[in-house]
Amino acid sequence: MTARRNFKRQVRARAAKTGESYTSALRHFLPTPPGDVMPEAGNIKSVRLAVAQSPVREDPRDGEALRESGREVRALMREARARGARIVHFPEGAICFPSKLVMSVDGPDAVGPADWDRCQWRVLQSELAAIATLAGMLRLWTVIPSVHRLSEPNRPHNSLYVISDRGEVVTRYDERLLSRTKVSYMYSPGVSPVTFEVDGVRFGCLLGMEIHYPELFAEYERLDVDCVLFSTSGTPGNTAAQAQGHATVNSYWVSLSVPTRHPTPSGIVAPNGDWLARCPGDGSPSVAVVDLDDSSEAAADAVTYGRPWRREARAGIYTEHQVNDPRSEDRTAAF
Repeated sequence: MTARRNFKRQVRARAAKTGESYTSALRHFLPTPPGDVMPEAGNIKSVRLAVAQSPVREDPRDGEALRESGREVRALMREARARGARIVHFPEGAICFPSKLVMSVDGPDAVGPADWDRCQWRVLQSELAAIATLAGMLRLWTVIPSVHRLSEPNRPHNSLYVISDRGEVVTRYDERLLSRTKVSYMYSPGVSPVTFEVDGVRFGCLLGMEIHYPELFAEYERLDVDCVLFSTSGTPGNTAAQAQGHATVNSYWVSLSVPTRHPTPSGIVAPNGDWLARCPGDGSPSVAVVDLDDSSEAAADAVTYGRPWRREARAGIYTEHQVNDPRSEDRTAAF
């Protein structure tokens, strides 16, 4: 442990002296084989991620409101790309978060089955198509939540679309562990986790109130993700603290994307639980940008030591050290 601290101190000293980033300084300490080839540096995974916070509108009957949301999303996409992002992540409801009362056949004062014929589907799909087109123009991976329509009479999914830097939908995550209202009246639940890669960095997706389920985050750890993208429109509890906890116990980054109305701003948590960047706390539409770099100081210990050790421990490393001793079996044995 002392040797590791001394090594990191040397890297930081070089970075301070030369003005390099921690990652660049680290590369000078990696062993270089004959021929000046540095495979260790070549294996470093890095991608610039932008997390957004944007207004959320709740009436999918209002075509102009959907168009305004689309314009706001595209403005934030341009801002993210101008700041060098390769991928941008939006909150649940970035286009629309349909209100349970607006959609209810028993509404507007009572919750009942959702009438999805009330949704302006053509406008919604047009805005998503414009977002995909811009993603291709900007060469920007875009993760955007929206309602995904299914065949009648099935209810839609509450989903996260993953749009590549070519403007193509490459996969979609459907919320699995829905709230009671969502599953009873509004949506069909999804069935599986979803992962995708950008520049060698592997992402997983979660949505809605799924931050309350640690087993979903543990599932993505087993799937070797480097970062979980969690989008919500707002959920009870301390969402920020939970995001930090999931990042820490799984040794990966967590991107938390929330609406501008949310009590805590959007941000990105490092694998050691520290906030790397957060949007302004004033509720303004904005993006925060971070380089996800597995050789960075914030990630090195957690990724290099924490995750491998926990996997080894869970694989049964303790079994060979267990003993058969009467004093172990007797739970009431005296001191």
